[in-house]
Amino acid sequence: MNVRNCKKCGRLFNYVSGTPVCPSCREGLEKKFQEVKDYIRENKNAGITEVAEACEVEVRQIKQWVREERLEFSADSPVGIDCELCGTMIRSGRFCDKCKTGMINELDKAAAKQAVKKVDKKKDTRENPKMRFLSE
Repeated sequence: MNVRNCKKCGRLFNYVSGTPVCPSCREGLEKKFQEVKDYIRENKNAGITEVAEACEVEVRQIKQWVREERLEFSADSPVGIDCELCGTMIRSGRFCDKCKTGMINELDKAAAKQAVKKVDKKKDTRENPKMRFLSE
């Protein structure tokens, strides 16, 4: 059993996975999330600070929801967050499309190299590579 203190209120709770937040604080965050989501639907051009003040939520929490892709800025919105690699303004997630594509290509290359290494195992170059027994 993994017992931890809640990151928000400090109470002890049985930690399973994810953010170390107790069930009651997690429920409160979900209510705030719905409130923020509704506010954004009604006020499409609102900035992050405006939404945070109106809904009494930290700007950091709103950015976390955007990074988790639970919230997304509209295409015509001047507001966004920065890509974690190149700093380009994005609407949702952690990385822009260009950086995502680059990471996928790098992973594909690394996987291909690993596959080639496994195939190129050292072959027995002797004439007859069968098992041999030494006689006494």
